[in-house]
Amino acid sequence: MKRRAGLAFLLVPPLAWLGVAYLGSLAVLLVSAFWGTNSFTGAVVRTFTTDNIARVFTDAVFRTVTLRTVGVALTVTVICMLLAIPLALYMAKIASPAGRVALVIAVTTPLWASYLVKAYAWRMLLSPEGPLSWATGYTPGYGLVATVITLSYLWLPYMVIPVFAAFERVPDALVDASSDLGASSLMTVRSVMAPLVFPGIAAGSIFTFSLSLGDYIAVTIVGGKTQMLGNIIYGQLVTANNQPLAAALSIIPLAAIVLYLLAMRRTGALENV
Repeated sequence: MKRRAGLAFLLVPPLAWLGVAYLGSLAVLLVSAFWGTNSFTGAVVRTFTTDNIARVFTDAVFRTVTLRTVGVALTVTVICMLLAIPLALYMAKIASPAGRVALVIAVTTPLWASYLVKAYAWRMLLSPEGPLSWATGYTPGYGLVATVITLSYLWLPYMVIPVFAAFERVPDALVDASSDLGASSLMTVRSVMAPLVFPGIAAGSIFTFSLSLGDYIAVTIVGGKTQMLGNIIYGQLVTANNQPLAAALSIIPLAAIVLYLLAMRRTGALENV
């Protein structure tokens, strides 16, 4: 009895916080999507209406921005995946212990830096008068490409870490056995390691996809005239003072993340998050 009481004492505060602060605010968000606004004062009117939901799914601008946002999130995820897999493989199976430690520090150190500092650093690098232009004579400038580059840099550690952990969990005996049976290094990676590491890759993709999908600061800094869902939602909430429409728009990334999580569920990715 005392053990159960102690366990309940430990669990009640975090569960209450989760239920009230997180799930409660999420419920209010979903409910407020069905409210309206006073056309004269802009005040929220708590009367049921589906106008905001209908507008979200019928407005061509919102559809275009949604497709662009999902496309950017998927592109960033693929780029991070292509960069993280060889790096994580080298860190886990090839690098010396000292080299492994140095690489882990190099990967995780950017996480300690301010988000804004990193985003503005890329703004400076990608500037038409910036160091990239001086060194190569070319820079993509500000826009969609700059947004993808910046987001890929920002979220790469969130892909490298779970993939590195997945490679570390692959027993060396399996790799040695594959080599002893005549398999090439490429075949060993493809047939032995890949199935075991895939849940870690999928776990990393959850981070990169969801973080890119909801980002609105980086695109504001380096995106130029590019608009993504985060910017549209922020604009409706702060500039247009239309909280119900902002809430309705927020349903799109929320639904996209839920569908992505359901798709990743069968891969075992959620056990590696």
